[in-house]
Amino acid sequence: MSNTRFIGGDVLAVIFGLFLRWCISLQSYSGQDSPPMYGDYEAQRHWMEITVNLPTKEWYFNTSNNDLMYWGLDYPPLTAYHSMVCGYVAKYFNPDFVKLHESRGYESINHKLFMRASVFISELLTFVPAICLYFSFSKSRKTESFKSVSKENMSDSKTRLSSTLMVTIALIYPGLILIDYGHFQFNCVSLGLFVFALVSIIQHNYIVSSIFFCLALSYKQMELYHSLPFFFYFLGLCYNLWQYEGFKQGLFLLFIIGSSVIMTFLLVWLPFLQEKKTTFQVLHRLFPIARGVFEDKVANFWCCLNVFYKIRNYVSNDSMAKICLFDTVFSVLPSCVDLFLNPTFHKFKLSLINSSLAFFLFSFQVHEKSILLVSIPILLQFPQDQFPCFWFLIISTFSMSHLFMKDNILIPYIGLTVFFYLFILSALDLKSIITTSVISAQTRVPSFFGRKFMLNIDFCRIVKWVFHLSMLGCLIITVCSLTLEPPEKYPDLYPLLISFYSFIHFLLFFIYFNFSQISSKVCVKLKIN
Repeated sequence: MSNTRFIGGDVLAVIFGLFLRWCISLQSYSGQDSPPMYGDYEAQRHWMEITVNLPTKEWYFNTSNNDLMYWGLDYPPLTAYHSMVCGYVAKYFNPDFVKLHESRGYESINHKLFMRASVFISELLTFVPAICLYFSFSKSRKTESFKSVSKENMSDSKTRLSSTLMVTIALIYPGLILIDYGHFQFNCVSLGLFVFALVSIIQHNYIVSSIFFCLALSYKQMELYHSLPFFFYFLGLCYNLWQYEGFKQGLFLLFIIGSSVIMTFLLVWLPFLQEKKTTFQVLHRLFPIARGVFEDKVANFWCCLNVFYKIRNYVSNDSMAKICLFDTVFSVLPSCVDLFLNPTFHKFKLSLINSSLAFFLFSFQVHEKSILLVSIPILLQFPQDQFPCFWFLIISTFSMSHLFMKDNILIPYIGLTVFFYLFILSALDLKSIITTSVISAQTRVPSFFGRKFMLNIDFCRIVKWVFHLSMLGCLIITVCSLTLEPPEKYPDLYPLLISFYSFIHFLLFFIYFNFSQISSKVCVKLKIN
């Protein structure tokens, strides 16, 4: 009876999440009525046009039929295949949607309905079931400790968050909805494949997990943000199996995981591996060094540093790419080494947060929407550390607010964010989740850092006030950017304020989650299906 109730609750959560998505899809989108380049909406439509009308070998090359300066394809092959499938469906309904050359900038009510439906159905087949399975399996397999303190039972520290509540929180997260259904993209596909990879790990099926992650990486190259934790987690499992079960068992696990990775990439990339020239051209399109360290204002280290030190005036793109690579690897190394030595699923999830956040803060060519690659692992970690995850999710959405303003989806952004904020505060008691997080952090502080002294300080009250001030800062910056004209000398003042304000938060979250991972207890239980 209880299982039926959970399933029914999950279905209602999914229906509500999908309803919110369709409401947002009725709004404006990136580049609407904005020739000559339009925006991301046109980019997705143009890729359908190219993949349907041109042979595979021309998809990534500049030709008379494929002007790479006009939204040239710059995502991996699986994105191109997905665009091709959508393109054939579009051609079936109306050939004008994808007619070569003549369909540029095509905008109509029917076409908007088709494009919105393509994202809707794609998410319904990927991200939505992945999220439902993750929280369902996490709870049933007891992989997670769904512990919280609710308003109904504040004295019971073992009160559990239901899988339905977690599915609801994940599906009403404003950031993903606004980017995919407002700005217009298909992040739901790669992120859904990524979550499926974690679901497979919960089931101890490491081969299927590696296949799903390779598919996610073959859909969007930004999944590199999660690649190092996967690599070190699987390597750590193989090493532990070697230590406790024998060298042959460890080597065999490494072989089957490695083989599944190689075979998956070979199958997806096969049309582009037949000639070296084609392979290098695809890679060149995926990693465009010439664009510079960043394009628009983004809440990472390099954009904020550029305010005080004009990087582009002193450092070449090639040199900057090497510096970014070094800094990113250096910043993610402690998390990866800890994961390799202690390959638990709990540490793996924290490492996914730390790795993706390190990539966002320090890597080359970061976009505002790349914060979604941090936000999804944060959502999966939510049951274990609710308050920091809640805080992060609000700031991550705020960090993209300038993008939402440009796309004329300000009202949906404000409405969804306020609803998300109030929903969580109504479902969870703010004071209790702050107390839980502070006590948990204090007990993990080593004694030589003055833990006894720290226990005598009312950190709960301090954290609560800092949180409220943080939210007030978001509100003030948003109101000022809407009501006050920036000085003529500083036309980008408000985007920079949003980026810098968010960056400070992200840097502190990076320190916190690294501390949470490295200080967490170790308990390795290896099981293989």
